[in-house]
Amino acid sequence: MGKVWQKIKTNEVARFILSAGAGFLVDISTFSLFYHVLLTQKSYKILNAQISNYAVSFTVSFFLGVMVNFLMTKYVVFSQSKLAPFKQFIRFISVAIVGYFANLGVIEFMVKDMNVNPLIARPSAALSLFFASFFIHKVFSFSLSLRHHAVHADRK
Repeated sequence: MGKVWQKIKTNEVARFILSAGAGFLVDISTFSLFYHVLLTQKSYKILNAQISNYAVSFTVSFFLGVMVNFLMTKYVVFSQSKLAPFKQFIRFISVAIVGYFANLGVIEFMVKDMNVNPLIARPSAALSLFFASFFIHKVFSFSLSLRHHAVHADRK
């Protein structure tokens, strides 16, 4: 187990997977809690719009997961970034907002057009967009070079 942990500690992608996984667990747990327990109506009227239970649940859970993911990504994955923490956060949240609408679009499509249960659609949407987020956060949110990643990976 020690060798496995050592490899994870030295592998940026593995640390990102752990970070994203922690955010994902917070997201999915919160989604399930809101969808099944806290929000008992099929939809809610918010700002004059009728919003489905799963969309409200997704919104709350997504942003809680993003907060966990940001903190872990900042301190565990891309800790070598020299960009000011506030800039990192603003960039990370900007990417997250784009990801939010991409996820919501995939969820809406799966639930409404494919009749997939929201509890299946939510993780499916998240996983479908996972890989792009590593590179976007590395280059944009934390201003780190992809070249550095390639060079760093060659040293192992």
